Amino acid sequence: MVMLFPDPMFESFSNNKVADTQQGTEAMFSFGADSKEEVDETAKKVKEAGGTLFGGPAERDSWMYGFAFIDPDGHRWNMLYMDMSKMPK
Repeated sequence: MVMLFPDPMFESFSNNKVADTQQGTEAMFSFGADSKEEVDETAKKVKEAGGTLFGGPAERDSWMYGFAFIDPDGHRWNMLYMDMSKMPK
């Protein structure tokens, strides 16, 4: 589960200021996909919702397929499909 809050509410929970995501990256959140098609469909939805792709969709290391994006608030995300049968031992 991921919960998104307006800045004032988040600051009240964290007892800290919200990071300026235009100046640096505080974290990159990753989530899995069940197929390459799901990765492609999600990348399309991200663009339509105002996100910015900064990588992919593309294959990586012959066993992973994914993309990376920045949401409208500047947070960085990564979605991966991993073919475990091709994962290096």
